[in-house]
Amino acid sequence: MQSSVLPIETFPALERVGCLHGFVGRVPGIELSHDKAVVLGNLDKVHRQARQILGLGDRKFITVRQVHGDKIARVDSVPATDRCFEGCDGLITNQREVCLGIYVADCCAVYLVDRNARAIGLVHSGKKGTALGVVRRAVESMRQGFGIESGDLIVQLSPCIRPPHYEIDFAAEIVRQCRDAGIEEIFDSGVCTACDLEHYYSYRAEKGRTGRMLAMLGLP
Repeated sequence: MQSSVLPIETFPALERVGCLHGFVGRVPGIELSHDKAVVLGNLDKVHRQARQILGLGDRKFITVRQVHGDKIARVDSVPATDRCFEGCDGLITNQREVCLGIYVADCCAVYLVDRNARAIGLVHSGKKGTALGVVRRAVESMRQGFGIESGDLIVQLSPCIRPPHYEIDFAAEIVRQCRDAGIEEIFDSGVCTACDLEHYYSYRAEKGRTGRMLAMLGLP
């Protein structure tokens, strides 16, 4: 489903559980740059509006300084201010007053939701992170941290780059790793970011001068 106000997609599998979530695609009229910090600054106002529209605007906004690794940050208390975890590529939480955020521009944002809405995770997984098993690490972290078994999880993959625009199909590998971990409900948008530059940013197709999509997730 896509918002008519802003380019916000939501996913039926996550709506079913009642989780607040969204995926903000390409925003018309935003100046692009090779510098990620500049781009995020340009997109900040729109991304704040998106959080308000999704009912997440009053929550603390938790993000990560992504490094294409496999480190997962656990948020088990509500911080006093918005927070960015350095050197991480995933977030898990059982706190209801936070909004998790992940930025992507070809990599996949992977939503992990306990069907009983006890905890959630949001992971940045591209070629390197997938090879390192970052989603598997997040699933294990949810089990250890919050007692969420893999069979209780619903997984949703965001739009991401895919063959023939990319040399490997890391989305298919993410799905395979999730199945190997014992997750049965796995949903993939099947959308290739590089195939649809009208609606998505693509680092590969735009040779680095591009924006960032924002994945957001919060407990009900």
